[in-house]
Amino acid sequence: MANMPSIPKGTRDFSPVEMLRRKHIFGTIETVFRKYGFLPLETPAMEKLETLTGKYGEEGDRLIFKVLNNGDVWKEVAPELKAALAKGEEVHPGKLATSLSGKALRYDLTVPFARYVVQHRNELAFPFKRYQIQPVWRADRPQKGRYREFYQCDADVIGSKSLLNEVELVELTAEVFNAFGLQVAIKVNDRKVLSAIAEISGQPEKVVDMVTAIDKLDKIGLEKVQEEMRAKGISETALATIAPLFRLHGTWPAQKQQLQDWLGSVPLAQEGIRDLSTVFDTAGQLGNATLEFDPTLARGLDYYTGAIFEVKANEGSLQSSIAGGGRYDDLTGIFGLKDMSGVGISFGADRIYDVLLELGKFPAELGSSTRVLFANFGDAEALHCLKLLRTVREAGIAAELYPDAVKMAKQFKYADDKGIPFVAIIGENEMKQGIVTVKEMKSGEQRAVKEGELLDAIV
Repeated sequence: MANMPSIPKGTRDFSPVEMLRRKHIFGTIETVFRKYGFLPLETPAMEKLETLTGKYGEEGDRLIFKVLNNGDVWKEVAPELKAALAKGEEVHPGKLATSLSGKALRYDLTVPFARYVVQHRNELAFPFKRYQIQPVWRADRPQKGRYREFYQCDADVIGSKSLLNEVELVELTAEVFNAFGLQVAIKVNDRKVLSAIAEISGQPEKVVDMVTAIDKLDKIGLEKVQEEMRAKGISETALATIAPLFRLHGTWPAQKQQLQDWLGSVPLAQEGIRDLSTVFDTAGQLGNATLEFDPTLARGLDYYTGAIFEVKANEGSLQSSIAGGGRYDDLTGIFGLKDMSGVGISFGADRIYDVLLELGKFPAELGSSTRVLFANFGDAEALHCLKLLRTVREAGIAAELYPDAVKMAKQFKYADDKGIPFVAIIGENEMKQGIVTVKEMKSGEQRAVKEGELLDAIV
């Protein structure tokens, strides 16, 4: 027997029911994006490899899916690599893969957005607010809540340094999750505070290594974080100096005072604390969302320079981030456009799906797009039903006619399997009387209505 077909690990098929739920997620997020003045944008699935590499840190770069060059790829291999291979010398697989690849699948939507802004800067009005809902790919180890192919839903504003943008993103984020009926914690930090901590440690050049390790605290614990820092050359003296970071406690007012007592002598820290205070003091009512300062929130991406955001659900078993983002002052500078500050938020649609499914927070009516199924008793009855079917559809109601005149049990099962709430039964007697027998599938109740009253019976 031939092997059953399958798909790559970390990817998924989506059934019609799953797609209706995903459309609900995308539609809800998009509605809020548009409400806050963001406009849609799409970029290609593939970018030039040089566009993506060097933007996500060493760990992120390793997770980029490279795409082999088309045609005779051997021609693209660097001469020194060809020579080394001809001599039988060992060549690092990563170098060879890079030499064979000039393109890559996008790792996120932010770097392609920055590339777009630089490429089209003369066509845009700044500040430029865009949203983007598209898939991204990461060569990560698949596990619960983590996939190799997944959708991101991003909103960014670029061309403004105003902290009002951060405040708006906090409020936008809260509105999205309020619309889902989900209780979340919006955690914030500032990379200026983290950079100041690296400065007082005596090893400011190690800021990226520190940030990358600190960001893993909730996953691997303090002891493993410190082990990773030691492995990256961070001294015991530096570790002792930054230890107060892990002892900060209380809500923002108390944490703010602790930060000022600890980092008051560092101007960069004072700037970060002021920025955080502005966000906390200016944000309005957030409904089911709470705004929290998380001193260990670092997000291990090199391009964040100011505020950092991360959202976690306060309900359900999935503890990983379901949204995140931050301020990036220097990202477009990598592509040649200086002094173009931006800030954005990215919603992980796949993780949001898992949380909503676990908690039963998808609307029940998403089970099927079809509202009524017309049963099929034969050619004459089917032709009669077609007229009513068109009337129902013209009223904006999704409807179907079962295509085959099979046993009613099979037609009812079809309606049940698809979650269709009503079945319209029109046999010979109904045709003569000008009526429709409407069966409500959930209760099993049936009632006869005039053909002209059908719409009222199924809404």
